[in-house]
Parts: sequence; structure tokens; C-alpha cells
Amino acid sequence: MREHGGVTRGEIKQGAAVTVVVLLLLGLVAAWSVLIPGVDAWENIVAAVIGSLRITGPVAAAFAAWVALRKRRATRDLPLTTWRALKAPLAIVLVVAGSFAATVLVLAGRTLLTEQAGRLSLTGLGMGMAGLALYSVIGWVAGWMLPYTPTVPLAGLGCYALFSWLADGAGWAGRLAPGTGEPYDLFQGLSGAVFLNQIIWLLGVTGALLLGWAALVTRQALVLAFALLATLGAATGVARVLSEPRPAAAHEIAYSCQEWPITVCLHPGMRGGLTELGAAFTEIASRLAETPAAFTRVEQRPLDEPLKPSHGLAPIHVPDLSAGFAEEAAHEYVDALAARCPGSPADGYREIVTAWLRGEPLPGGPLLEHEYAAAWFSGLNEHQRREWLRMFFSDFQACKLSATHFGGGPAGTPPQVSTPVATQVHQESAPQVYPVYPDPSGQPSPNWGPEMSPQSWHR
Repeated sequence: MREHGGVTRGEIKQGAAVTVVVLLLLGLVAAWSVLIPGVDAWENIVAAVIGSLRITGPVAAAFAAWVALRKRRATRDLPLTTWRALKAPLAIVLVVAGSFAATVLVLAGRTLLTEQAGRLSLTGLGMGMAGLALYSVIGWVAGWMLPYTPTVPLAGLGCYALFSWLADGAGWAGRLAPGTGEPYDLFQGLSGAVFLNQIIWLLGVTGALLLGWAALVTRQALVLAFALLATLGAATGVARVLSEPRPAAAHEIAYSCQEWPITVCLHPGMRGGLTELGAAFTEIASRLAETPAAFTRVEQRPLDEPLKPSHGLAPIHVPDLSAGFAEEAAHEYVDALAARCPGSPADGYREIVTAWLRGEPLPGGPLLEHEYAAAWFSGLNEHQRREWLRMFFSDFQACKLSATHFGGGPAGTPPQVSTPVATQVHQESAPQVYPVYPDPSGQPSPNWGPEMSPQSWHR
């Protein structure tokens, strides 16, 4: 059997084949875990394959360390030329880059079956390959300098710890690790300039490590000179990466919208969620009609943008289309309608109103007055609840709800909800209780007069 620098060619081919298969499988599993569920966008694919480097990178480093220690043992007493020294690590880089390309092709083949939004970022894919090259070279240098069996797993674990620390770090450290940053927001997009700067940094430091090692083992000054040039390139890349501002604002997109029964607009990569969101927000829109928060349009906004409900528009956050995404978006939007009232009984009354808006069972609350209010509010029909919210929406937003808004509390007598309770309001012995707008199917009471008109209830 022919040998390749003391290592059999069959061993190298077998190890390379196994590594490609392992990296492909791990890459697909890792990328699938990073994919934003339900999103059909090229940026989602690129972000996923880059995110898979956290798993595939350490495996590539371990494989490179294994080949390096085998080659070091086999060529211990043989002189190395520059080409013979660089041939094996460059071959490893090609192997792991091929596995990365195969992962991209498998995911792209799946996405070609459906219409994709956005565009494929070639610089993003190039940055992913440059990152894998760095992992491989680190593993190679470690395996050569420490030709011991424990070096192989330690190289993988060390790379995983190092790059995870960099990726999770705040500030400049997070920019040096190959990645897109998490959580990834589709509205932010993928910056080709940022990826290009990362490519310069990653290839620079990879070249500096590889050529510096080659200069050490071949003792050639020319190789050392090229290593210094690569170091200068890495420094240039670092400067560009750190000086490049992160995207501060989301770019404009062409929404995909559903126009009926209310207008719902999402990122085009999330258009599959339009129907479910429309169903979730139609009832909320009907309950908020004629209030300052009434809306006829639901629009997805970037994740870092605070929700500010306004008349006619309901902004929402939709991070993904996983199970229950519509209910989560509705819950967050309703919570944004009125600020919480911590440490105040008004917060319990607020929870009753928000639960009704979301279509959930009314909570009893921590106090007896909240339990009474929930029972009283559940006794109203849907029309009366909407009229009640129209009249007292400002109190709901300003944390001013009290027992008087809900029949007077446990000490009061629950009013009849089918007709106004004018006689109760005028009784001096009873606490003031806000009346309830009558059921439109009922007849007004003979005592209904101008002083008890709906407009007078705000006085």
C-alpha cells in the first residue's frame, strides 16, 4: 500500500471520507436547530449553516489534530520542504470546506422546493468556510506540536470552549468569532460588508498560524516573511471588523399581506403565518373597536423595536412560526396596551380586562375584590363589555381601575346588567357604581334621562 509521508494513503482517504460524512450529518443537525422555524428566506439558510460551525468546527479541529499527530510521528526524522509541510493541512481545509458546501447544497435543495424571500449571501458562505479553515489549522498546529493521543479530543474541546466564549462575549470579542450574532432578526438582514471584513480577519489569522508553523518546521525565512504578511492582513481584518458599526436599524422590506377580514402584514419569509395571525387578531380588533387602540392593520416589527400600539395599527413581534406563535404575539400585544400596575389593586383589574381581550378565562386575582370583579365582568354580555372598555379605556391604561368600575366590589350589590342602574347611583348610602350600557336587545328604563346618558358617565 502506498504511503503519503509515512501515513498510508488508504488511511488518509478513509479518515477524510468518515470526516466528510460526520461533518455533513452534524452540520445538518446543527443548522436545523438554528433555522428559524417556518421562515422561507435565504438569509435564514445562511445564518443556519454559519451557526452550525459551533459543532462542526471543533470536529474539524479534532480531525486535523489526528492527522497531524500521525504525520508528525511518521516524519519525525525526515526533512520537510515547504510544499510537503503545507500539503496535508491544505488538504484537510479542502475536505472540511467540501463538507460545508455539501451542507449548504442539501439545505438549498430543500428550499428550492418553496419560494424563498431575500437573496443568498455568498460572502456569508465564504465567511463560514474561512471559519472552518481556522478551526482546522488550530487543530493541525495543536496535533503537530503535541503529538499525543489526548491532544485530539482536547483540540476539539478547546476550540469549542474558545469560540463559544468569543461568540457569547459582549463588545469586540463577539465580532471576532465566525457568526451572525444571536438572536438573528430577519428585519436586520445580513451585511455583506461585515462578512467580508470577517473573511479578511479569519483568513489572515489562519494564514499566520499555518505559515508560522511551516516556517518553524522548515526553518525558511521566506515562509516566515509570508507569515508576517498574513499577520498584517489579520490585523487589518481585526481593525475593519471592530470599526464596522453593527446595523442600527432595520432595513425596509416589502411586506406580504392578507387583506381580509383585517389586514395582516408579515416579513415575506413568514407569509405562511398570515392566516393564523389573522384569526388570532380579528377578535381582538373587534373588542378594541371605537377605543383609542382600535386597529384594522396588524404589522410585524423588528424584535428590538418596542411595541407602541396606535390608532389603526397593531405592531407585533413574531420571532418564528413555531407552535403557538399567534397566541404569543397576541399576548404580547395586549400586554403592551396598558402598563402593569405593580403593588396596586389596579393590576388585578387590569389582568381581568387583558384576559378578556385575549379570549382567556377571567382570573380571580389575589384579592376578594378581584374575584368579585371577575364574576361581575363575566356576567356582562359581549356588547356590554365592549361598551364598558370604550368608556373606561383611559382608566385601563392609566392604572385607575377600581371596584367602582366593576359593580362596586364585595360590599356593593351587583347591578342588573340588562338595564342602567340609575336608582343605585343616586342612593347616597351606597358607594358610587358606574352603570353598564344596556343590552341593545332590551328596552331603556323609564328612569333613563339626559342626566344618565352615556356621555354623562364620564363626569
